[in-house]
Parts: sequence; C-alpha cells; structure tokens
Amino acid sequence: MLPALRRRRWLCPGCLRTTPPPRQQRWITSASQTETQSHPTTLLIQTPKASTFGSSDGILRDIFDSPQAWKGFKRSGENVGLFANRYLTRPEGFIEFANISLKRARLVVEKVLAASTFEEYRGVVRDLDRLSDILCRVLDMADFVRVTHPDEETQDTAAEAWEMVHTYMNELNTMTALNDQLGRAMDDPDIVATWTEEEKMVAKVLRLDFAKSAVSLPKAARDRFVSLSTEISRVGGIFAKEMEPEEEYVSFPSSQLWGIDPVVARKNSRRGRIYLPTLSPAATSALHTVHDAEARKRIYYASRTASTYTVDALETMLRLRAELASLSGFESYGHLALRDRMLAQTPEAVMDFLQTLAANNAPRVKAETADLLQAKMADLPGSDTLEPWDREYYSSQIRQSMALQAQRHEDSLSSFFSIGTVIQGISRLLTRLYGIQLVPRETLEGETWHPDVRRLDVVSDTDGHLAVLYCDLFYRPDKSPNPAHFTLRCSREISQSEISEVNSQVEGPQFPSPELAATDGMAFSRNGGVVKQLPTIALVCDFQQTSGPALLPFFQVETLFHEMGHAVHSILARTSFQNVSGTRCATDLAELPSTLMEYFASDPAVLATFARHHETDEPLPYELLAEKLREARRFEGMDTENQIIMAMLDQELHSRRALEDDFDSTQVYHGLQRRFGLAPPDPPGTCWQGFFGHLFGYGSSYYSYLFDRALAQRVWGVVFASGRDGAALERRNGERLREGLLKWGGGRDPWRCLADVLGDERLAEGGERAMALVGSWSSSPSP
Repeated sequence: MLPALRRRRWLCPGCLRTTPPPRQQRWITSASQTETQSHPTTLLIQTPKASTFGSSDGILRDIFDSPQAWKGFKRSGENVGLFANRYLTRPEGFIEFANISLKRARLVVEKVLAASTFEEYRGVVRDLDRLSDILCRVLDMADFVRVTHPDEETQDTAAEAWEMVHTYMNELNTMTALNDQLGRAMDDPDIVATWTEEEKMVAKVLRLDFAKSAVSLPKAARDRFVSLSTEISRVGGIFAKEMEPEEEYVSFPSSQLWGIDPVVARKNSRRGRIYLPTLSPAATSALHTVHDAEARKRIYYASRTASTYTVDALETMLRLRAELASLSGFESYGHLALRDRMLAQTPEAVMDFLQTLAANNAPRVKAETADLLQAKMADLPGSDTLEPWDREYYSSQIRQSMALQAQRHEDSLSSFFSIGTVIQGISRLLTRLYGIQLVPRETLEGETWHPDVRRLDVVSDTDGHLAVLYCDLFYRPDKSPNPAHFTLRCSREISQSEISEVNSQVEGPQFPSPELAATDGMAFSRNGGVVKQLPTIALVCDFQQTSGPALLPFFQVETLFHEMGHAVHSILARTSFQNVSGTRCATDLAELPSTLMEYFASDPAVLATFARHHETDEPLPYELLAEKLREARRFEGMDTENQIIMAMLDQELHSRRALEDDFDSTQVYHGLQRRFGLAPPDPPGTCWQGFFGHLFGYGSSYYSYLFDRALAQRVWGVVFASGRDGAALERRNGERLREGLLKWGGGRDPWRCLADVLGDERLAEGGERAMALVGSWSSSPSP
C-alpha cells in the first residue's frame, strides 16, 4: 500500500518565508521578461552579462566557485535541526521523530478503519495518502542520512528510526482491513464521482500496492509472501554487493601489454609481470589500448565471466521472484512489477518497444561494425572477422584519428564550465522556460549535514517559494561517487483539520505556528488559503574541489543537468497528494525530464547564456564542444544495441522461464545476443549477466532508460524544435511541457500526458501499439 517501499530519491526542508522579499521578486520578474536569444550565427557563443538576470545571479555563481564567498554567506544562531526539521537538532532526535510519527500514523489507521459514513469513505484516499506521507517523512530522510551523513552516531540513529518505521509499514501493507475500506470507497460510484482526477489515480496506486502485497490471500499465503520478500531482499543483496569474477586477476609479461597506460603498468607491475584486477578501470583501459589481440582476448574473457557463486545467487533470486509472483496471482514477476505505475503495463508491450527499437537501430549498428572491421583490416591485412575483444580497441583507434583531425584550441573544454557557471546557466534556463530561478539562501545552524552543502530556494515569478534545494556537489573521501537526486519530502496539501490536530499535540518541540507544527518546521506555502508542504530536494555529486573554482568535464556538465531535470520534475509537480508528487509517477516516465535536460546542456543557444572561460571570461567556441560530442557518439548505435539486449535480458529473466527445471541465465543471455545482436556476441564460456547488478534494483524495468531516451528525443524535436532558432529558450515551449506533463507528477494517466505534450492521439490509449510507436522514434542519434 505504502509507496516508500519503492526506492525513492529524497526531499528536504526549507525556509519559513512563504514569499520572496521584494528585491528577489523584482529580480525574478525582470529575468523572466528577458528576450530569448537565437542560435549564434558564428561558432563563438556570446553570453549575456549577469546584470541581464538580476542581482542574485552573480552571487549564485560565486557561492559555488569561491569557498570564501560561501563561507561568508552562512549564518549562525539557534540550531534549527537537520533540513530545518525541528526534531533533528541532535542525533537521537531521529528516534523521537520516528516515535511521534508512528503515533500519528496509528491515529490515521484508526480513523480509516472506523469509517462508515459517506463523508468518511469519501476521505479514505486522502487519509491513506496522509498516512503514507507521515511514514515517508521519516523513511526518506533516515534513508538518506544513514548513507550520506558523515557522523556515525547520526547514521546509526537514522538507521534505527528507519527500521522502526519500515517494520510498521510492512504490517500495514498486509492489513486486510485497510484494503477492505479502500475497496468499499472505490466500489461506490457516488463516492468516486466526488474525487478529483488526482484522487482517483492515488486510489488506483494504493489498491495496486495492496494487491502486490498479497493482502487478499489467506494468512498462510501472506506469511509465505513476507518470507519470500525477505529472502529475495537477502539473496538479492548478496548478488548485488558480492558479485565477483571467476578470476580475480589476469597477469601478463610486461612485453605482451604494449600500448597499456604507463601509469597503470607501473602501478600493477611485479617482477616483470603486470597484474590487472579483472573488474577494474585498469582492465577496461587495457581493452582500449593494448595492441596484442591475444592479451585483449584473455582480459575480455575474464571480465565477462562471473563466478559460479555470483550466478547461483542471481538465479536463486530470480526463482524466488517468480514464486512470489505466482503466489500473488501473476503470470510472472515481470507482469507483477509492470502493473505498478508503469506505462508499459505488460512484458509483451516492453518487448514490442525493444524489438521495434532494435529494428530501427540495426542500420547504424551494421555501419559501425563495418567501420570497425575496416579499421582492423587496415591494421591486420587479411583479417575478415571482428571479434568481441576488438570492439573497444578499434573504436578507440578511430576516435583518436578523429581527435587528431579536429581543430586545435589552446584551452580545454572544462575551462568554460566552472561549477558556479553551470549552476548559473541552469537557473537562467529555468527562468526562460518556466519563470522560476534558483535563489541562494543562507544556511542556518544545524540545517545541513556538511559545511560544503549549499542551499538554494526555488522561486517562481507568479507563485513565490516553490521548493528547497540542497546541493552537496563536492568530493569527500567517505561519500558515494554516484550522482543522485533525492526527494526527502514531497509536495502535499495539508488540510486545516490536520493542522489543528497536530498543533494540539503536546509532544515534541515547540513551533512558532500551527503550520510549522504540521510540517515539522520545514518549508510550506500558502496560496489562496491552501497550505502545502514544499518539496525539498538534495542533489549529490562528487566533483573535485580545488583552491579555485571546480572545472567540470562536459560529461559532468551533462550529469548536473540530468540530476537537475529530476529536481525540476519534483519542483513543478506541486500535487495535492504525496503518492503522486513529482517523480512519483510512472517508473518508466521518471527519467524523461532528466534525459531531456541533457539536450539543453549541449544546445548552442542555451550555452550562449552562461558558458564562459573561468579566467578570461571569453565565450565558449562551440566547435570545441561539437568535436567532443562527435567523438563520444561515434559508436552510439552499438552502445544502444547493448542496452537493448540488456533490457531484453531483464524481461526474459523475470519471465516464467525462471520456474523451469533447466533454467539457465547464461543460455538466455547468449541466445538474446545471437537473435537480436549485430555486433560480435560474447563467446561460449562467458557469463556476463552475473555482473548485471541492475537486475536486483530494477527488476523488469531496466528498459525505462531506453524508453525515456526515445521519449526525450521526441519531446526535444516536437516541443523544442531540436533547438532551432532559439526554441530551447522559448517560454511557450517550456509552458507546453509543464502544463502537459511536468505539473501532473503521477496524478494523471501518463499516456494522456504524453499525447497532450506531443500532440499525438495515437499515444492516448497506451498499450503495445503505443510502445512500439515510441520504439520507432529512436532511429536517429541522441543529443
């Protein structure tokens, strides 16, 4: 029932003001009225001065590029608690927060179970949504803190709070009485007629969550369901965390690895031999550079062969998932997983999409494979076969040749992308498209988990304060290197009765106002008498910080734009219900806004608004970036084919085949490569699927990346005219995307949203035909 069981990103607290001060409001208005620019007629990007965007624009850049500027921007005073949550002023506050939240949750459960009148049943969906929000406030913050906060005591108490609330949530998910009450409300047409479209969608989501938890089964079956779920989590965790190759190292005489990076060679040499850890950047690099084909072949075999232990753990997890799906009344685990918040709905629809995508991608793969074989024949006359261990080597040779022919420039590309410049550019883009901007805000005592964390308030030119955004972007030794967007707290409307109820409770800290009591001290807004808790978001990256501004390679610029795309979805989808807020939409739609943002990162007109040299202030010569993009995308067709086969493998392994006595995941993988692949397949004896860790976390939904890439490409072309004539900066195009898709979160049928945004009624009904149609759109290169 309660969607926090899905892995989510996180949202965090904010400022107590509900509207920006006059100076910020004037800046926002003037920024939103700035004229948009067309593509430059030359390759030299002309960037407008900061004054075009208002007084805070320069500060935004300074607080990220200058540690001293940020140090002077912080404010001391009373400890307001982590994320401005008044319960979290000390580590043990997590336990207090969890206990009070559980008491509130039990009161809501009692209210739902006692419902008997028309009005009480009419409010069941809203009450269950509030119940979910109460628990998710703890779970999402605690989950983030236990893996991100640098203090071990705070990590431990957050983990304890998470376990307390998660245990109670599991009880609720198998509580038949709650499911029955929801069913009674949904089965009454007079009640349903009073619900909004968003409310009906929440009811549907909740009922599906109950169904997936086997709530309608006899007690013995429910107990078995819980047991299977626990075992899947245990075995899946072993698979994902302990995967290992059959050979830990491969070793060679130094003379056999001619071409290897000298630094790698020195680091891994002992007594005339070079030892490469099988799963390491050093081994990957060697496949690109080592001239000896036999050495590359051995490295390839080792790096594509998971241990028997790893493959056994994978196959055990798959069999358990298949049994759980059967117990729940589903044909396969894929059918179970895709029923929940997915555009595809069925594995058959997914395969229609993937097969259509493969057919459209095939000509490009054939051409790229032919180019690689031609390069090999030039290198080794008489060769007529391209082996799988040749691909990276000859693709690197071709890219190097492209780089040698490219125009030389005295500056590196990263010189034009200081982190402050990029954040400034994102804010300018959001102002042009949506009338919102990122406003630097002083952090208060105790508000952040590390001194490097910057706070930005997201402010609208029409609706005031929309969200709070915490940016934890710099490298720390104890920090995960994986970039991510986390939603700590979702948007949700808070009723006056709820505000009064929470304010009357005597436990916990004292709050300055009833609204702050209802939001734990975190940010809220009041518009037209409606009180909403504001979404609060954390962006976490791992950029290297130096004494000067951090300079980003372009792939990190794309990363920052991508993660900000998730944040924009959370910011603009200001729904009334927590269950459908922001990125809590169809899982295979969640990557669309973030993938779309990557197109803006390389658009000349967008770059013209911010990309300048960090020292000379000279604008970016666009050809410098264009050259890098051409090199990076030279073999994109083969990369796409690999992703298609991985997505197909995810579907096949989560089909009923997992219940067959002779189930063999290696045989399944090699069969898909031979059937659908045009690039050289893996040779017998390898079993790469044992390294496919996404099979645990993304079971049956890995196709979402390809699906959203196809959708993003279509939206970029249809809504933003592929950036022609400055269309990437036109407010009417941004509003079309916001009104048609972004503002709804998960509160509207996603196919309806796509049909409206793209102006294509063929999408409106969804299903296998719509999935295949999306697959047919991906025949041209991505941005």
